[in-house]
Amino acid sequence: MIDELLPTIVVCAEAFGDEGENELYPQEAALVANAVPGRRAEFATVRACARRALADLGLPAAPVLPGVRNVPQWPAGVVGSMTHCAGYRGAALALSASVVAVGIDAEPNGPLPEGVLASIALPSEVSWAEAPGDGVRRDRLLFSAKECVYKTWFPLTGVAIDFEDAEITFAYGEDSASGTFEARLLRPGHRPDGVPLTGFSGRWLARQGLLLTAIALTP
Repeated sequence: MIDELLPTIVVCAEAFGDEGENELYPQEAALVANAVPGRRAEFATVRACARRALADLGLPAAPVLPGVRNVPQWPAGVVGSMTHCAGYRGAALALSASVVAVGIDAEPNGPLPEGVLASIALPSEVSWAEAPGDGVRRDRLLFSAKECVYKTWFPLTGVAIDFEDAEITFAYGEDSASGTFEARLLRPGHRPDGVPLTGFSGRWLARQGLLLTAIALTP
């Protein structure tokens, strides 16, 4: 599903069940050696997805280890993002010669816990997020889009941002289960090549009880 939201130069792999726990590299297995079984399973599965995506790029399998703020460390020349939630794991990768950054996020299509919306939404976003969404939990979609923005922003800048540093507006597509979003960045930033970062454009999808958001920043 996530591939529907990204250009074809981004390769995607996803899973709706668990796999790959016996295929972890020793460095990876050490990171979850004391974790509960569910955490080990999601950790292994999302890395299995990442390795399938690496193979689709024509690259060899490699450990996927967390770096600063748990951002995945990809092989040189690769950009990408991973996500997991109940019932879904996914990875999206591209060659950095073609794509500057990728961000993806998956969430269950259910309400945010009480009090979370107030902590993530700007005043301009609250009324939209609280309105009925034709089967789409808008509050959770807003959360997912902001996570997606962070996953795109941080690898480019190395600077942490908060939820209130991006203002999101959404549009529906031809149906009520997909569309686009625009993220206006309220904090100054620059790409490594010096180009200012003022915002991102992304796409979203609601299907099979899930909400997916994705951004691909091209040169």
